[in-house]
Amino acid sequence: MTAPLGRVLIIAGSDSGGGAGVQADVKAVTMLGGHAATAITAITIQNTLGVHGVHPLPLEVVTAQARAVLDDIGTDAVKTGMLGSVEVVETVAALLDTTPAPAVVDPVMIAKGGHPLLEDRAVEAVRELMVPRAGLLTPNAPEAEALTGLTVADLDGQRRAGEALLNLGAQAVLMKGGHVAGGETVIDLLVTPNGETLLEGPRIGTTSTHGTGCTLASACAAGIAWGKPVEVAVAEAWAYVAEAIRRAPGLGGGHGPLDHAWPVRGR
Repeated sequence: MTAPLGRVLIIAGSDSGGGAGVQADVKAVTMLGGHAATAITAITIQNTLGVHGVHPLPLEVVTAQARAVLDDIGTDAVKTGMLGSVEVVETVAALLDTTPAPAVVDPVMIAKGGHPLLEDRAVEAVRELMVPRAGLLTPNAPEAEALTGLTVADLDGQRRAGEALLNLGAQAVLMKGGHVAGGETVIDLLVTPNGETLLEGPRIGTTSTHGTGCTLASACAAGIAWGKPVEVAVAEAWAYVAEAIRRAPGLGGGHGPLDHAWPVRGR
């Protein structure tokens, strides 16, 4: 019997507030019709006001979770998020080498409230080990700057950084533009060896953007897991996240979560 498509193994940190991390990933994959499995890298203590603690899990536990999924359920795509340290990056890179499933790599470095989620010394490990293994890399502007050393302050900067990351081995790069100053417009740029795709929309005036990057990467992974071309998967994920931001419920006193479940309530 052929296994159904749409299986996504998520390797990332847990967010107790439910807005980002594994919790956001599972919601996004589920809402887009996939099956989400997880290997948690760290337990974070956080809410909409910020990250109040990070507790990494032992490397052998991270590996055991992933192997339990891969050896039984299997996966059609892997999505990585918060890794935290050089050692976890090395562990996850080794896991990626054991499966032919494409990897969507979200190079998480800093939480929405400013708390670092990746050690400074681990940036080089992400550059050397994760970028070349990425079927799709999804950096925001500061992450792209850290990985390439290039300034990303406008669309041309996004383009240059995206091309540099392709040259480092990524198969496709989604350069997110939320951190790029652009007035009333946000532009995300998908760069592939075959060309580029612009995803442009109005900047939504809201503080409910916690977990946007996690959600977008996981939504992309869901589409890729279903066998969709990267351009289609990214476009559908982008539309899903834009609506989730628009419908954000306004929870908490800080950076609130998106409305991941909006598809079940209809437009």
